[in-house]
Amino acid sequence: MKVCIKYFSDRIDPVERISKGDWIDLRAAEEVTLRAGEFAYVPLGVGMILPEGYEAQVAPRSSTFRNFGVIVPNSPGIIDSSYCGEEDQWRLPVYALRDTVIRVNDRICQFRLVEKQPEFEFVRVEHLKEESRGGFGSTGIA
Repeated sequence: MKVCIKYFSDRIDPVERISKGDWIDLRAAEEVTLRAGEFAYVPLGVGMILPEGYEAQVAPRSSTFRNFGVIVPNSPGIIDSSYCGEEDQWRLPVYALRDTVIRVNDRICQFRLVEKQPEFEFVRVEHLKEESRGGFGSTGIA
């Protein structure tokens, strides 16, 4: 399987698969300065043509909050295969919980390719299974 990638910036390191793990790091393509309470889209400097039947799931790295004090308000983000036009640069929406600076080439998030959900239909029923786990937020009865 091949993924066509366009770079919108020559200031970031190339996107590479790593030897361990399934997620691939993405980098900030521009410097973004935020004060606590501000929102921004961080340009990631790439756009891709995803394989047919796949989408990209984008999420913060485990160190993103510690290093930058930002959260991703719609985590995980989904980039579907139709987002592949000449101007369709990937971006990461971030909300700052403290003053911060994200610099060019900082590893800010990660992504993975996931097969799209298969086609299915909903069938309306009056009852679900009789045995219950105890409701939302419950791991059941010990």
